[in-house]
Amino acid sequence: MSAGPVHGTWEPRPAARWEDAFLSGNGRHGAMAFGDPNDERVIVTHHTLVRPNGAEHARPPELAAELPALQDRLLAGERSAAETFTDGRALQWVQPFHPAFQVRLRRTTEGEPRAYRRCVEFTTGVTTAECADWSSRVFVSRADDVIVQQVTATDLDISLDHRLPGAPHDLAVGHGAVLTPEGALLTLRARYPGSDRAYTGVTLVAVTGGRTTLTPPGLRITGAESVLLLTRVLRHTDAPDTPDPDALAHARALGDLIPDDGDPYARLLDRHTERHRTAYERVTLDLGADLAERALPGAELLTRPDSPALLERLFAAGRYHLLSASGLLPPRLVGLWTGDWDTAWAGAFTNDANLNLQTSSAAAAALPEVTEAHATLIDRQLDDWADNARAIFGARGVVAPPHSDGETGLTYHFSREFPLHLWTAGADWLLKPLVDHDETRGERDPRTAHALARTALFYEDFLTRTDADGHLVVVPSYSPENRPANASWGAINAAMDLSAARHALHTAADYHPERADGWRALADRLPPHRINADGALAEWAWPGLDDTYDHRHLSHLYGVWPLDEINPYDTPDLAAAAYRALELRGAENDSAHGHLHHALIAARLRDGERVAHALGQVLKGDFFHASLMSAHYPNRDVYNADAAHTLPAVLVEMLVQSTPDRLVLLPALPPAYPKGELLGIRTRFGAEIDLTWNQHEATAVIRPNRTHRVELRTSSGAEPLHLVAGEDHVLTLGAW
Repeated sequence: MSAGPVHGTWEPRPAARWEDAFLSGNGRHGAMAFGDPNDERVIVTHHTLVRPNGAEHARPPELAAELPALQDRLLAGERSAAETFTDGRALQWVQPFHPAFQVRLRRTTEGEPRAYRRCVEFTTGVTTAECADWSSRVFVSRADDVIVQQVTATDLDISLDHRLPGAPHDLAVGHGAVLTPEGALLTLRARYPGSDRAYTGVTLVAVTGGRTTLTPPGLRITGAESVLLLTRVLRHTDAPDTPDPDALAHARALGDLIPDDGDPYARLLDRHTERHRTAYERVTLDLGADLAERALPGAELLTRPDSPALLERLFAAGRYHLLSASGLLPPRLVGLWTGDWDTAWAGAFTNDANLNLQTSSAAAAALPEVTEAHATLIDRQLDDWADNARAIFGARGVVAPPHSDGETGLTYHFSREFPLHLWTAGADWLLKPLVDHDETRGERDPRTAHALARTALFYEDFLTRTDADGHLVVVPSYSPENRPANASWGAINAAMDLSAARHALHTAADYHPERADGWRALADRLPPHRINADGALAEWAWPGLDDTYDHRHLSHLYGVWPLDEINPYDTPDLAAAAYRALELRGAENDSAHGHLHHALIAARLRDGERVAHALGQVLKGDFFHASLMSAHYPNRDVYNADAAHTLPAVLVEMLVQSTPDRLVLLPALPPAYPKGELLGIRTRFGAEIDLTWNQHEATAVIRPNRTHRVELRTSSGAEPLHLVAGEDHVLTLGAW
């Protein structure tokens, strides 16, 4: 192979738009660095910053008493009956995610900056901007939970500025500036309109050389050699009359992070890098790209959608951004970053597709930090999920919400057109990545076991109706976010609901042998999938419900991906029907998540050309900003992390797939990538794989950590593979 791909990206010009800001994050704090040497800006974000909008008091609708009547009506053929299954409330969005403020560093110089360059290093998380007489370096520390910025400039004006797009005009903001023994401390406290909630930003400015003068609400530095800024955000949910925390205490806390000896910035960076680099470097992808293309700025490389160098860089950037956005919480719709208070779709955790798509590479691409954030979110909200089950369905167990702001897991975001409160597959969908993680590491997390048991309890209570053949019926049933062509949104036996119920019950049985017989028996009473008149797997397995093909979601193919229920090896007839359903599926509004979801399913069905086409829709559709963060729609419309975070999973799935008992190598590799190297991939049977390939052969080095027999699937067919813990196994494949 040629020299490895570049683990970073760069631009020769300043970023005028916050969407092009280079990103850093530690899963709690986020930083967006942009601007120019005369007005450098770092937008500060924090995962917990959501604006009160009434949703903080919202509860799930109390509808359980009306459920039996609704079921009767739907089963009797009233196809619009679910439209009245509501308590009459208006659509309530979750509390929207928003930026905290921006740190602004201004100076006055003549002319354009000379020899300007900005870059972000994925291995360290450092964003750098520099020109002939100025430089700025920013990272967000995983070790110390602080945003670190070092600036070399003689004279600077520094301030904390809340005036970002969409900021409420009646946001109550107070500034502070004080000199302390640790350095100058700037504070910004913001209280939300009509609320007792608030947050405080604090920045400690430690100056080497020169003079610091307070110029409230900011400060001025003259004659300095370098300036070190440490920034944090503190969120307050206490009583409205609680005074601001003591400024000196903040200064001392930040000052304590600065080492007494050596280069403070370098020491802070070393502490952070030890954690960040280890995670980032576990997996790498090399597609043998042209060295000259690898050296191009990101914005220019994006104009070459057929370049292997572009996929290399987007794979690296996707893992970097996913890791950086995950910690306290998993990534939101915007990851961890936004420069606008009017964040699309509230910047929520959108659970019916987006969150799982964004985190879909975590197990295979060796980012357990992402899975831990995902698990923490679920575990913290599980009692809220129980409230959903009780209030809406009168059941024990748990039902996951379609949207969350990270504070609660209560279901209250629904409407006639989006009756998301009817969706019962969410718990299984959200728990699937945790099960994959457990299989990968060979241990079962008690939190996952507990959540699965509570999910199974819900199905015990909810699955009580039967059809004429004695099969259980999922009623009401909802396929996000689609509807039958000849019925309303709330229907019967959505394919996703059937697959989720089967999977949840069988998986709960695996984790809880003492309950296994009952849960498996319940799962076995569910009806099979239906194949419609077009030969496609039907989105609703209920006679008379017609498919709506032109839609961005592919919920009905949940059994193909991420589940293993439908595959070309064990269920070839169903796989053929699923493939037909994929052929018939339209792209509707060209959402990035729809294209990449399509690619993931195509990879499971071994269609490399379809994977390439779906990837091409994104790579050729101008979905990526210069930051290599993505947009929801073509032409960089609506800042959104779906494409950026999901793309690595597509590339992994087209090269390596695994289940606890199967390894599939090169199932869907497009011809455009005739050589490459994917190192460090984890499998669900407990092995690490290094895969290399060229036009003539492929080699896989398998490093198992447990002894196991699996089925190996390649283009040549199937064969058994006996793996012994601690013993490397080298496979050489002929032409693939």
